[in-house]
Amino acid sequence: MAVLFALGIALVVQGYMHHLAAVGYDSAPVNGPSGSVPKAVSQGGPVIDARNGAVRTVTPPDRTVALTFDDGPDPVWTPQILDVLRKHQVHATFFVVGSAAIEHPDLVRRIMAEGHEIGVHTLTHADLGTADEWRRQLEVQGAQDAIMGITGHAASLLRPPYSSGNGAVAGGTWSAMQASADEGYLTVLSSLDSGDWRLPGVGEIERNLAPSGPQGQVVLMHDGGGDREQTVAALDSALANFADKGFRVTTVGDAIGVDTMRPATATEQASGTALAWGIRLSGFVVTAISWALVAAGAVTFIRAVLVVFFAARHSRAARRISAAGRGRRRVDVLVRPEVTGPVTVIVPAYNESAGIEAAVRSIVASTHPVEIIVVDDGSTDGTADIVDALGLPGVTVIRKENGGKPSALNAGLQAATHNLVVMVDGDTVFEPDTVHALIQPFADPRVGAISGNTKVANRGGILGAWQHIEYVVGFNLDRRLFDVAECMPTVPGAIGAFRRDALLRVGGVSDDTLAEDTDLTMSLCRDGWRVVYKDDARAWTEAPASLSALWKQRYRWCYGTLQAMWKHRGAVVQGGAAGKLGRRGLGYLLVLQVLLPLFAPVVDIFAVYGLIFLDPLRIVALWFVFLAVQFLMAAYAFRLDNERLRPLWTLPLQQFVYRQLMYLVVIQAVVTAVAGVHLRWHRMERYGSLRVPTGQSQE
Repeated sequence: MAVLFALGIALVVQGYMHHLAAVGYDSAPVNGPSGSVPKAVSQGGPVIDARNGAVRTVTPPDRTVALTFDDGPDPVWTPQILDVLRKHQVHATFFVVGSAAIEHPDLVRRIMAEGHEIGVHTLTHADLGTADEWRRQLEVQGAQDAIMGITGHAASLLRPPYSSGNGAVAGGTWSAMQASADEGYLTVLSSLDSGDWRLPGVGEIERNLAPSGPQGQVVLMHDGGGDREQTVAALDSALANFADKGFRVTTVGDAIGVDTMRPATATEQASGTALAWGIRLSGFVVTAISWALVAAGAVTFIRAVLVVFFAARHSRAARRISAAGRGRRRVDVLVRPEVTGPVTVIVPAYNESAGIEAAVRSIVASTHPVEIIVVDDGSTDGTADIVDALGLPGVTVIRKENGGKPSALNAGLQAATHNLVVMVDGDTVFEPDTVHALIQPFADPRVGAISGNTKVANRGGILGAWQHIEYVVGFNLDRRLFDVAECMPTVPGAIGAFRRDALLRVGGVSDDTLAEDTDLTMSLCRDGWRVVYKDDARAWTEAPASLSALWKQRYRWCYGTLQAMWKHRGAVVQGGAAGKLGRRGLGYLLVLQVLLPLFAPVVDIFAVYGLIFLDPLRIVALWFVFLAVQFLMAAYAFRLDNERLRPLWTLPLQQFVYRQLMYLVVIQAVVTAVAGVHLRWHRMERYGSLRVPTGQSQE
């Protein structure tokens, strides 16, 4: 949370500095009636001193020009203007914008080093006449702090942005001038406007600068805020013209005989330096986030392309094998014998009274010969008694003290009489042909484990629809990719088939992690076995029906997966099947299921930043593009699984609730893992919504 808070602060700073206000034309806006402006101001000189409650104005002496530049420093035009001033050996006053000064501190230091004067032009070129008091203070003091941090001097001259001559001062601007005077500032307006901000052409600017008499002037020009090529060209000739007519060109302070800059105290300089570095750091953070967002977008797009490509390849291969099995043999398809041997189905159960009857009855109804072993792991709700009371043939109940799911599975393995073993959770039901379809890849002696297709049974309601989408799109599309890439990291506990001798060879089911199914699958991969996905072997499972239950389930899953990834990290440097798991499977999990979710809150915060400070239409358009990609990928996944598209209407809402819940789960799991906290098993609440399937896929 501290990181996200700091990120939010950085984005707010950058949004304020660069997007909420910006340098613009210095035309005076309307900011209230001018009736409250004293005549001494509206009809007086361009330098206004309203300190100590009295109002005095000053005009430079005859044949004296106080030359001023606004809106800089600019990396292109300010150096050229300084060169022109040095050529004519004159000095000027530069009213700098604080944000520009922080971006180009060397130019500010050059201005000071070459004998010029610096004044405050606010932090972000905000209109002080319409700004609230808090913002006026922030704008003026922020610019002052930037000047002090860069130069070590404090400025006493202030020019409000969008100001011009005395007659244009309105009520709002005058109020801001008075408030700034209380803080020690002299306000500098202009009496001769070059008009360079309109870009009227060099000749027009020169004519505007031509003196009409001997009166002293405060000349307004610009070294930033836009293309100042005309300003540079006109300045050279104007300075020559002033010299020819006997005008002295100098700074505001020198023109009126006032020392306008004082050395900053150590505290003031430290505060200014901290402000400058804080703003620079926030800029660096935003730039880094911008590039990271580009990278994340690229990874997300590449992932979508890869998943769809490999899913299509997996689907085509499955159809070719199915066609060959029905007698339409192709020369490019190896037809293996049908697997018909009996199978042991192990059902670990702890307090599964709500769904155990439906689970066991569905397995008994299998078209394939099965031996069913229900391992009651110390249940206190009569789970074992319910199974015994069914009196179903081929069903054995093992009662043991509570030792956890891995111990229950290992007890079932020891009691199994067949080499092919199917493991199924007690909250899951099978279709009649699920077992037969699931074990067919065992015809290939290289296959050690098979993942089935897990379906959400209680998909009613919006939370059920979201989980249904996640199972079809997020889980099963990924499993098709893992199958083709030979790097399957997880055979889910809801439906998985294994060779018993392969399981015994890796030491059975380990209790080292909370994701025993992922740990076991990775162990088999590292032992050289192929792990595949069988999409037509369907199992129907109960999904969490509340956000709190979902949180607990996914928290355990994520934490356990992190444990398994760390346990099997050595696979990254191994060869063969283990290396494929390490470099492909673990790499995929790390990037797509850990790093991207960790970065997801940044994406959301940046989206809010974009809606407030950037182009809202562009941000919304990008979101719709992202949603369109998600929808197309989801529609394809639903088509592969023969599912109706109706639940996809909830996909936009999923981006605002479900997605945030999932990445918060990942964040909590990562923090827990890094902190070394041991997470205990969270058992999901059962709802009794399972029914024995009729053999048809639910749509």
